[in-house]
Amino acid sequence: MKVLKFGGTSVGSTASIRNVKNIISDITGNKILVLSAMSGVTNHLVDLSAAVKISSENDISEKLEFLKTKHFDLIDELISDPDFNFSVKENVTEQLLELNQVCSGNWSTEVDSKIVTTGERLLTFIFSSFLNFESLNNTLLDARDFMHVENLENPDTGLVGELLNDCLKKNAENEIIITQGFVRIDANNNINTLKRGGSDYTATILGAAIRATEIQIWTDISGLHNNDPRFVENTRPVSQLSFEEAAELAYFGAKILHPQTISPVIGKNIPVYLKNTFTPEATGTCISAMAERKGLKAISAKDEITAIKIKSNRMLMAHGFLKKIFEVFDKYETSIDMITTSEIAISLTIDDTTNLNQILTELDQYGEISVDAEHSIICVVGEGLIEERSTSRLFEILQDVPVRMISYGGSNNNISLLVDTRNKVEVLQKLNSKLFANQLKTV
Repeated sequence: MKVLKFGGTSVGSTASIRNVKNIISDITGNKILVLSAMSGVTNHLVDLSAAVKISSENDISEKLEFLKTKHFDLIDELISDPDFNFSVKENVTEQLLELNQVCSGNWSTEVDSKIVTTGERLLTFIFSSFLNFESLNNTLLDARDFMHVENLENPDTGLVGELLNDCLKKNAENEIIITQGFVRIDANNNINTLKRGGSDYTATILGAAIRATEIQIWTDISGLHNNDPRFVENTRPVSQLSFEEAAELAYFGAKILHPQTISPVIGKNIPVYLKNTFTPEATGTCISAMAERKGLKAISAKDEITAIKIKSNRMLMAHGFLKKIFEVFDKYETSIDMITTSEIAISLTIDDTTNLNQILTELDQYGEISVDAEHSIICVVGEGLIEERSTSRLFEILQDVPVRMISYGGSNNNISLLVDTRNKVEVLQKLNSKLFANQLKTV
């Protein structure tokens, strides 16, 4: 069994959906397709949820009508048979009536989750119907029946596997299984999400749960590039990455991967392929247990980082001081990305400022606190990176731009720099020139 995930741009239009049909037709054997909502739909549903929160009835009506028109137009373009077309529209209408009912009540986090996950349900039904119309038999499964993920950081793939296998046994006649990405059932048995971009995560959770032979993540980019192509010219795909390298890059901002995508398959030896829906012949990137070679592989950047400095002449070196600091962040379930210490101060970074005010209030008892927002972590990744002599060239960047913090040695595969976000693009470009110039000459 293979697991194939197709993102929003891969199912964002009639032409792209037909392209996906051609791709899966060429892949033999049993496969589970994990589909996102059409591109732009989840953003629209987020806006719909915001309208529900403030009880803006006009906005709610307009947004529901937009969803109907968008998906009806798609059905008209994909399914020409009048009776079949009408039947598909009837089902979509029922889903939209259900959504309308959800929007008519009081807003809550559960209501929000029900709203924002509707796009996947609409698209998967339409896509399944389109395949049937094209004589490609398939089974549509509701992810809510098996994606029971209580802990986002540590999903119970064993439980997911048991529930999914029960569903698969009842639908063993078809090679093509279709389900929704992004959605999950949480610890309170409520509909919830895997957070934005979570369809990648769905794919690897399912892959780990059923011990898939491989996982394919199809997007609009030909694999993971060695730098951010939005800001740096002449980047190129990395053909092979280890699980550890890919996990570092994903966590520190590589846009092609959800930050937690790789974690379910580490240790299970299930390769993950990153492919381009629009150029399926391109090699893309293979992520597996083996690194192609040691040394530098890629650079990524993570934005919206907040740096917090705690200065305390009297307490820093006291026994238990750091433990108390960490307990504050643990209390508010806020992860720390980078940390450095000196004799009188500790500096650390977070990417979630939801509880920042409460955190700062509690930290105030430990010393003088300063906060700097709008920073970026630049992450340089490669197997055994810190052992490579050429790696020292990255520190030449210190001559060109101010670097707030450096994390070196915490991992053999990662060196991170904290810079003001205003300097991010310059740092990416200069690091690209300093670190990849020699590699490009030998390619």
